[in-house]
Amino acid sequence: QVQLVESGGGLVQPGGSLRLSCAASGRIFSITVMRWYRQAPGKERELVAHITEGGTTNYQDSVKGRFTISRENGKNTAFLQMNSLNAEDTAVYYCNADIVAYDRRKYRYWGQGTQVTVSS
Repeated sequence: QVQLVESGGGLVQPGGSLRLSCAASGRIFSITVMRWYRQAPGKERELVAHITEGGTTNYQDSVKGRFTISRENGKNTAFLQMNSLNAEDTAVYYCNADIVAYDRRKYRYWGQGTQVTVSS
């Protein structure tokens, strides 16, 4: 069984920073893509950023220049550095990963989410 566990959320003032972590554990052969999604109250879940195994990244327009996604392949961990946070960034942030198991099949997993609240 594979688990994704997020951490690093919390309450931060506008203009502040947070760093989210996503650690994958279990029977993992490799992780091809790791993603961060978020879901604000009353809104649909949206893709924030993704990073491939080779390090290629892509961002939602609203976070470009403020958020940075990275990963440590050897530790099956991804990060989301969030700077210049504003109230519109308030949401539950979810980690998502495409994981290749030892049977060489690819499975998609979700973490449980971590709350980020931007408020003064």
